Amino acid sequence: MFRSALPENETPAGWWNSWWFLAALVLLSAVPLIIPTVPPLTDLPEHMGRYRIQLSDPTSPLRTEYFDFHWAFIANLGVDLLIVPMAALFGLELGVKLIVIGIVMLTMTGMLWIAREAHGRVPPPALFALPLAYGFPLIWGFVNFLLSMALALNAYALWLRLGRQQRWRLRHALFVPIGLILTTAHIFGWAVLCLLAFGAEVVRERDAGRTLIPSLWHGGLSCLSLSPPLLLLVAWRSGDAGGRNVDWFYWRAKYVYLVSSLRNSWMSLDLANVYLLWALIALGLAGLWVRMNRTLGIAALMLIIAYVLLPRILLGSAYADMRLAPYVLLIAVVAIAMKAQSRRRAAIVAAVATAIFIGRIGILTANFARHEADNRRQLAALDHVKPGSRVFVQVWLQCLGRWETSRMDHLGAMAIVRRNAFANGQWTDPGAQLVRIKYAPAKGYAEDPTEILRPHGCRDRRAKPYPEGINTLPHDAFDYVWLIDIPRARWNSFPGLEPIWTGGRSGILYRVLPLPPGSGSATNASDTPAGNRPRTAA
Repeated sequence: MFRSALPENETPAGWWNSWWFLAALVLLSAVPLIIPTVPPLTDLPEHMGRYRIQLSDPTSPLRTEYFDFHWAFIANLGVDLLIVPMAALFGLELGVKLIVIGIVMLTMTGMLWIAREAHGRVPPPALFALPLAYGFPLIWGFVNFLLSMALALNAYALWLRLGRQQRWRLRHALFVPIGLILTTAHIFGWAVLCLLAFGAEVVRERDAGRTLIPSLWHGGLSCLSLSPPLLLLVAWRSGDAGGRNVDWFYWRAKYVYLVSSLRNSWMSLDLANVYLLWALIALGLAGLWVRMNRTLGIAALMLIIAYVLLPRILLGSAYADMRLAPYVLLIAVVAIAMKAQSRRRAAIVAAVATAIFIGRIGILTANFARHEADNRRQLAALDHVKPGSRVFVQVWLQCLGRWETSRMDHLGAMAIVRRNAFANGQWTDPGAQLVRIKYAPAKGYAEDPTEILRPHGCRDRRAKPYPEGINTLPHDAFDYVWLIDIPRARWNSFPGLEPIWTGGRSGILYRVLPLPPGSGSATNASDTPAGNRPRTAA
């Protein structure tokens, strides 16, 4: 596989690799995100809650009573830093929306630029990779990871370009800060860029006639400009950063993550699209009808090895291997070009790939609009929540095995965003987030996943069951109880709770009423630290 490459056939020119067509594809990728006020990505509201905390006045109750926030270096700060100027210019919610749109468009430009640098022009089969701009990690809402990976794809294209032009000094000068930026955004982007760049340099050395071992050595030397972030990582991991590495070589999950690379709403269609990508990769490896660019083929191989070796939980961060799955397919598909230089065949392939992409954009637009409508119905409860109050949230969800979910897992954090309220569910893993919960009265009812309600068979043991969790709630620690998307048939009457809003078929908001001393149905004010804080008036 590391033998010298045969001369590449020139990719034929056509409308499919013209600048106007590629620019139109990049712009089209933003369409599904235009309608939603808050992009319907599972984890995004919780991130937005953190951004509200970090942007709030340090003298506000949000920072003095409920949460603690101090800036420090962690290799997971991409959107946390970017939202500072974006919120100043556009406000928090619009700023986040624009950042998410930018992530999708940067992912598109990255894969198209890589294809152009590797093949000379964008080959028609590479267009089949475009739907991966909306891969499952985006639906999940791993925004810092996604930003770093989008930047890494563009950085890799720049690496290939400068290498092709033999501008070695400029490349070394540029990639010292680029590596630091990627590491600050999210460590994954830097690590992936290192793998991709190393693979490209090894291929370059092999094509120059070196044997394998010297090629590995010189390839590593060529990537030294990417090494400075190692010093940042030493400082990061020597602090209070903890985190376990769990679930190595869980083969069934790794297969599921690969087939879920385009998981969104329509299972059969999503799977068919993934299987099509697998078929293209198989044809490319076999050299049947299409061929695979060696530089990108080796890059995809390195990502596959990384995917196999990654645990499910890395340094305390869940779904580490799942996040990489769509990018393995992305690089492998972008590596593919047609063997025959036939403009007619190229046009047919480009038209089919474009039609698939446009179809998926249409489905995503309708799907996102539906989730936006569902979210709006639940978020109407916040009109009845007084700013600065304390809200206990629980969200009615299905098991994770369901192909499409409501994506409301962390919707309760919008109480922080829109009402500057305390809401349970923030992540507080040392070394992974900068927010800490300091509201003592809510202890045991404050952290993630206390906001999650799932069926018994797939329930997190740390979550609070329903209705037992509300019956044992530290009563005087909260002003409201907000049950998101819970069906009407499951609405209960709780001592000391008064319904003040319902969302029609699902969702209910209760106001917490003062209980007479000794009622015994909930924890009294004197039983919780600072629990006698004056209750917020409705």
